[in-house]
Amino acid sequence: MSSIPARTRRIIAAVATLAFLAFYIWLATVVADALPDSFWIDLIFIPWPAPSGACP
Repeated sequence: MSSIPARTRRIIAAVATLAFLAFYIWLATVVADALPDSFWIDLIFIPWPAPSGACP
């Protein structure tokens, strides 16, 4: 068995999940900013047609 208590493992897993999500969102915004402005490219990142100027 592991010497780390279950509660500690759960907290570490939760922090790791939140860190991954934060990194993923940051990376998606960097990639989206690097791509040209196009309705079809926006659909990759935003699955619904947003009004013009709704997303920076």
